[in-house]
Amino acid sequence: MRILHVSDCYLPRVGGIEMHLRDLVLQQRTAGHDVRVLTTTTAGADEASDPEWVRRTGRSTSGGTDLRGAEADLARLLREEPVDVVHVHVSVFSPFATLAARHCSALAIPTLVTVHSMWSRLGPLPTIAKAVLRLRSWPVTWSAVSERAAEPLRDMLGPDVPVWVLANAVDPAQWRQAPPTDVDAGGVPTIVSVMRLTRTKRTLPLARMLGQVREALPRDTEVRALIIGDGPQRAALSRYLRRHRMDGWVDLPGRLDRAAIHEALARAALFVAPATLESFGIAALEARTAGLPVVASSRSGVGEFITSGVDGLLGDTDQIMVEQMVRLLTDHRLRASMSAHNRLVPPRHDWLAACRRTEELYQLSAARVAPGAVPAPSSATDLVFRRSA
Repeated sequence: MRILHVSDCYLPRVGGIEMHLRDLVLQQRTAGHDVRVLTTTTAGADEASDPEWVRRTGRSTSGGTDLRGAEADLARLLREEPVDVVHVHVSVFSPFATLAARHCSALAIPTLVTVHSMWSRLGPLPTIAKAVLRLRSWPVTWSAVSERAAEPLRDMLGPDVPVWVLANAVDPAQWRQAPPTDVDAGGVPTIVSVMRLTRTKRTLPLARMLGQVREALPRDTEVRALIIGDGPQRAALSRYLRRHRMDGWVDLPGRLDRAAIHEALARAALFVAPATLESFGIAALEARTAGLPVVASSRSGVGEFITSGVDGLLGDTDQIMVEQMVRLLTDHRLRASMSAHNRLVPPRHDWLAACRRTEELYQLSAARVAPGAVPAPSSATDLVFRRSA
């Protein structure tokens, strides 16, 4: 199968979409498919390191994205290298990916759109997208990475437009860990989190929760925390930790590669995912696969793979999540039971299931193609430009 993935977000940027898309492409190429990625994300310092299947477009001398040029590159690529399906990956606002979905579906190319973000509490954006871009009329197949992420999309598109769930995935063999040897043998238990340090991921609320956990524990009980990642709120987080005298037990190692994250998870007692607008939570799934109990918001997509009381503990408020962390840190039997379960029972969200589901939705996309169902793709450019002007 010839597959083209289109996304505004790709490496060297690091995030859920970027990592998932790279892993999905590698899985599909290993299975024998001819797969390409087209992205408006600029390359790193060494662009020559890009694999031959990555194409970058939309460069502008002004520093922004040249959407017209990107659309022309897309059209040229489709003419020179015809594909069987286009898989579009969108976040909160993905102008090129949105344009590509419009363009490809108008050409009767089977098109699958996967929404990787929570389209809720986002102000007027979803309403504008529905009214201006007329999403409901597009002959595309819609999907989201979790039921939680699918709910607001279904509300936006209406009951007559199906929205399927196409969950993220991990390789269980890559993340599975041996039983811990230090935490319950006199070592200091560590709370770990892996996230982009942004407002959406709730960086500062996490710091406040950690402080409350420390206050709730007996004074003679030691605890450490490790917040792995980088982002625009790192400086504010560092200031908060210093101001509240938490920098002696909360470490900020910055962005780490997967090998280092794997090692950090092996030494940790539990994982916390504080975001409420988390559409899925790949980092939490990796931690669960490694054997860590996961504490997360019940309002996020983490509930797609965490059953409270089995794989971890969910709470609908920060205070409840604080109580859940304290419970796991003080109830060694409960923590050991959840850790054993998570190590022995692999998650159902593995790549075998994800690739099978992806191909099912590709077939569905091919079945619903109707040439001429939407206006000519050139109008899509004008609509996107009016929205972004």
